[in-house]
Amino acid sequence: MKAKAAFINETTENALAAAFDEQTRALLCQTLEFLPRTITPDTMQAYRSELAHTEYLFSTWGMPQLTEAQITDVFPNLKAVFYAAGTVQYFARPFLNCGVRVFSAWTANAVPVAEYTVAQIVLANKGFFQGLRRQEKDGRTAFYEYSHSFPGTYRVKIGILGVGSIGSLVLKMLQDYHVETYAYDPFASDEKLQQLGAKRAGLAEIFSECQTISNHIANLPSTQKMLRYEHFSRMKKNATFINTGRGAQVVEEDLIRALREEPDRTALLDVTFPEPPEKESPLWTMPNVILTPHIAGSMNQEIARMGAIAAQEYTALRQGEQTRCEVTLPMLETMA
Repeated sequence: MKAKAAFINETTENALAAAFDEQTRALLCQTLEFLPRTITPDTMQAYRSELAHTEYLFSTWGMPQLTEAQITDVFPNLKAVFYAAGTVQYFARPFLNCGVRVFSAWTANAVPVAEYTVAQIVLANKGFFQGLRRQEKDGRTAFYEYSHSFPGTYRVKIGILGVGSIGSLVLKMLQDYHVETYAYDPFASDEKLQQLGAKRAGLAEIFSECQTISNHIANLPSTQKMLRYEHFSRMKKNATFINTGRGAQVVEEDLIRALREEPDRTALLDVTFPEPPEKESPLWTMPNVILTPHIAGSMNQEIARMGAIAAQEYTALRQGEQTRCEVTLPMLETMA
């Protein structure tokens, strides 16, 4: 007899179809019987009798924030939640407190972010971003001369802030390049950094020594506004700061000040705070700032990778095998 399951989201207009494509749904339906409609907070009571027997929930962006009382009342037999997206910080604790296991496809979402980051690092080390703008304004020679002030990607120092799933993957991918990698993460073990080929370093050393610095620090209250003028002012003349993590970790007026003091510095910002920046923010018009609309993470076909990971985690759990992406209460204290 198949176990009972349901898809759940804030609304019926959601990314569930993209995350759980036909191939993944077919795999899940081999051992699961799903409710015919996506459950939303507004319809939980209407499906109360069916949900009382539901053992597994599947979701993606838009997972509802339920209270412990709702979970124990509506889902008394729930065993696990499988989240085909990244951070579970905003909804996981009540489930975990109720003894419901939570699995996140954060490893899948790390892949496109890491790929995007490494691509930006390689281009940044050749002066591509400002160089292109200078070519548009002053011609090919301006780009050529500017790019020749950069070292390229050989024996160059690259700083990675945060060695969670994304930062770790970036470091792993950079092992294929002849570069020196520096890592800041108070929670990463020496063994982990050694395996990733990275030197442990403080923020001051990374911002002073590295050609390119990329932020992947976990988004926690304790990390907000931790990157300040004392760090950005240490950047080399033509260094690049990349942020695909969270904008709240940056004191933006301090970053703006450092970029204005040295126009050859560059900031590549896929995230800001607020997001997008306020209309009057200098970030929109500064020639050494490249703003992208939060596209580093999974998008379009990449979203299906997260649903596939969620399905793999369910299969491993059902078969009593080792899972890879389970989230625990202690993990929430340090993970993104």
